[in-house]
Amino acid sequence: MSETVLLAETGRATGSADARRMRRDDQIPAVVYGQGMEPISVSVARRDLRLALSGPAGMNTVLDLTVDGTVYPAIVKDMQRHPVRRTVQHVDFLQINLDAEIRVNIPVRLEGEAKDVMNENGLVDLTMSEIEVATTPKNIPDEIVIDVTDFTMETTLTLGEVALPSGVEAVGDPEWTVVTVLTMRTPVLDAEDEAAEAADAEAAEGEGDAAEGDADAAGDDAGE
Repeated sequence: MSETVLLAETGRATGSADARRMRRDDQIPAVVYGQGMEPISVSVARRDLRLALSGPAGMNTVLDLTVDGTVYPAIVKDMQRHPVRRTVQHVDFLQINLDAEIRVNIPVRLEGEAKDVMNENGLVDLTMSEIEVATTPKNIPDEIVIDVTDFTMETTLTLGEVALPSGVEAVGDPEWTVVTVLTMRTPVLDAEDEAAEAADAEAAEGEGDAAEGDADAAGDDAGE
């Protein structure tokens, strides 16, 4: 479990003008909420938030969110960003029970070289970049690593086949595809398709000339 301390300040104004002024001062408006507590409007320093989430767990880092001397075990539930600049505009912190199960999205990383796939001019395709899992905060993995070394052109890895740490369970249909193998086009196939298209065009042109000749003949017969 990744864990770090993040200081938050209370007493911030909640108007949009005040929020813009806070952001100019590199303070980010935020709220802390959770079961059994009233939501608390707070602010955190942009630099402190960036450092707190810079570890291997990233957005799933379990925080000791310290508000006026009170520590709230929390994770980032939602982070709103500016639509253009992509800077953080607002953060929702969710207070958590370290022993209770929660759902989080874990990033997926592929490792290894699928030589059989490469030799067949194939491509290993990751169709799910994140997997939602149910686990306790103490068991949240930083990432899910899938070794593709033994993959072949026929390989498809489903959600139910992904190996997960003890105490971590995938959420979703076990038949969902997580990793698959794609067949890439080759110069030979491209040349064959081009030749087929050229033959089709030539045949269509020949049929057009024949039809035109038949029409001319019909016109001569009518003239006679």
